[in-house]
Amino acid sequence: MLELSKSQLQILSRLNSLGFSVVAFPMYANYVGIRRGDCAALLSPDRAGFRVLGEPSWLVNGNLSVKIADGDQKLFVWKRSRVLATSEILAALAEFSQDLTAALNSTK
Repeated sequence: MLELSKSQLQILSRLNSLGFSVVAFPMYANYVGIRRGDCAALLSPDRAGFRVLGEPSWLVNGNLSVKIADGDQKLFVWKRSRVLATSEILAALAEFSQDLTAALNSTK
């Protein structure tokens, strides 16, 4: 089980107040999942609080996906499910990433 410090719990509470939800991704039990809408990210606990692990992702069937290029198309893929990376989805993901980064940086 992931153990978090009091300051890390305060950070998660602040993220929650900003519209982010803490979620569990069973495949990533050593990380904290953060979600808003269909955007999600994994947070890795560190001494300063948290850092974003990798890049935020679009949820496909409720699971973290991988963005790939298939010919001239960009897709978010999880197992055999694919979602076209439309400009609207990419914009939502960029906004999520910026908001999450700003919220994490404002707690340091």
